[in-house]
Amino acid sequence: MPLPDLRLPAVVFVALAFAGCGSKGVKPISAPLGIAPEYVARDSADTRRRFNYQDQLTLAAEAFRAGQPDVAEKRARSALKLDPGQPDAYILLAALANQRGAVAEAGPLFQKAAELAPQSGDVLNNYGAWLCGQGRAAEALPLFDRAVVAPGYRTPAAALANAGGCALDAGQPERAVRDLRKALVLEPGNAYALESMARNEYAQSRYFEARAFVQRRLAAAPATRSVLQLASQIEAQLGDTVASGRYLQRIRDEFPQDAAPNSRG
Repeated sequence: MPLPDLRLPAVVFVALAFAGCGSKGVKPISAPLGIAPEYVARDSADTRRRFNYQDQLTLAAEAFRAGQPDVAEKRARSALKLDPGQPDAYILLAALANQRGAVAEAGPLFQKAAELAPQSGDVLNNYGAWLCGQGRAAEALPLFDRAVVAPGYRTPAAALANAGGCALDAGQPERAVRDLRKALVLEPGNAYALESMARNEYAQSRYFEARAFVQRRLAAAPATRSVLQLASQIEAQLGDTVASGRYLQRIRDEFPQDAAPNSRG
């Protein structure tokens, strides 16, 4: 499944954060000649609303990271009421929905965020990942393409890796390899791209190549049950039953809650 690329807000407030965004500025108060005037800053209602929105959104993101989903959702919905035209609160609510297993509920939230920010690479990648996870590759792949070229998108390798994995699941191996290789040029240690390449090579019965990619994947990031299972299957196909068994033992040791008997696939 393609991976989400959630970038939750971490706002640091400064006094002039919204300078030029609706503030009426500083107005002098009349004073007798020779006495320095006093100044009173008056923010517009729009500026106060923006500050309140960012405040609620930051508190929501902090609660999410702290493992307080109820608080995070309450704050995110408060932010949404203050400014329903910004995508960040929708992304955070979608992440919360995914976290509690309400995957179907997350989709419209990702979609709304994409409608509000059609040039945001992060938003497009997240919505594409959700669509692909629902088996809707035909809709997801164009979103990944848009994300890759979105202005200011800092992690195009994430969208390329997701595009490659999505294409692989959709039975488009040529596109999959193209995008996955592009992702690895940009980010050689991209764990999802490496695992997807290993799966593609395994599916094509190129087991030595699959072994190389799965070894790179295991070196790049902590193991998952799925990648250890794949590694075991690759070694079994290469005839190395000892190595295959070692990977199965790692599953039992590292994932005892869901370890299952091996299938040599």
